[in-house]
Amino acid sequence: MTPDTDARKIRYAVIGGGQISQQAFMPGMARAKNSVLAALVTGDPEKARRLAARYDIPACHYDDLPTLLRSGHIDAVYLATPNALHRQYAVPVLEAGLHLLLEKPMATSVADCEAILDAQKRGGGKLMIAYRLHCEPGTVELISRCRNGDFGHLMAFSSMFGQNFAEANHRGHSGYWSGPVPGMGTYPLNAVRNLFAREPVEVHAVGAKTPGRRFNFDDTVSVTLRFAEGRIAHFLVSYACAPVENFSLVGDRGSVTAGPCYMFGPNVGVTYTTSINGRKQTHRHDPVEQFGGEIVYFSDCILHDRDPEPDGEEGLRDVRVLAAVERALQTGQPQKLDPMPPARMALPDQVMTLPPVPEPTEGEMIGIIPQSA
Repeated sequence: MTPDTDARKIRYAVIGGGQISQQAFMPGMARAKNSVLAALVTGDPEKARRLAARYDIPACHYDDLPTLLRSGHIDAVYLATPNALHRQYAVPVLEAGLHLLLEKPMATSVADCEAILDAQKRGGGKLMIAYRLHCEPGTVELISRCRNGDFGHLMAFSSMFGQNFAEANHRGHSGYWSGPVPGMGTYPLNAVRNLFAREPVEVHAVGAKTPGRRFNFDDTVSVTLRFAEGRIAHFLVSYACAPVENFSLVGDRGSVTAGPCYMFGPNVGVTYTTSINGRKQTHRHDPVEQFGGEIVYFSDCILHDRDPEPDGEEGLRDVRVLAAVERALQTGQPQKLDPMPPARMALPDQVMTLPPVPEPTEGEMIGIIPQSA
């Protein structure tokens, strides 16, 4: 669909008025000069009424989504429903020929990812998975340095990412695909795949349920990934621990420790320390508007007919590993993965350094049970 030629702004509808939409995406739109918030789709009448008034946009129910998709009033969709509903809503959006910015993980099975990719081919719109860190300066800088060989032959990666998750939030009782591996493990998984420029060939996983917690999945999971050429990666994710966020990367010439490295916010800037040939150096990046940045990048791809780098193929590559982790937890056995060539690389021209917007407080968000306890 061709956007308004006068303003040259991509008109977005948001499908799903949950925490990530209210806390980050909708406020972040203020920094995206090539984009505009044009509609909201939600099943909550109170969210519809109050968010429509706050952003001066129309709001409709999910039942009215087919009409919105045919209306000609939107060019693109940001889809942030629960993970299990991604395929249900992504397919009609893409079949309508609209562009789709789809929250990660892309879906809850490889088959669902493939169905979404097939819908994109039929409709012709662009599909980007919302890997906001692929537009963040510190992350892209580290990916480039790894590809340039700054740390030599990369050998090992280790990460911890956890929080004390509120069990009352719907994601606390919606099974594996709303648990810590897809919810938090996607970050270290995507990081190591891009830093190594390799795809894992084997997955091991061990899970635990913390006494006294009532999640209906393993709330703490340890994952080990084996790559070709002797590379090993490990990450531990948890919904039952104090906040933690870091990774370490080791090569035969140097090493990296990073943190913060995955989160967002007006006071969060990616920071990492390198040690190369015995010399330590710390790199601190200023906080940037990560959601506004990914919106600007995706809209620019639409306006100039370029394929976004974190595309549906990138999403599928992560989901096939997440599905293998699920099988490893169920069977207690390592899971083999078919070899794949390296993915596309996040490039420096994707980096966006927009000033961050203030986040709404918990009291300003509507109908939300915050994820952090």
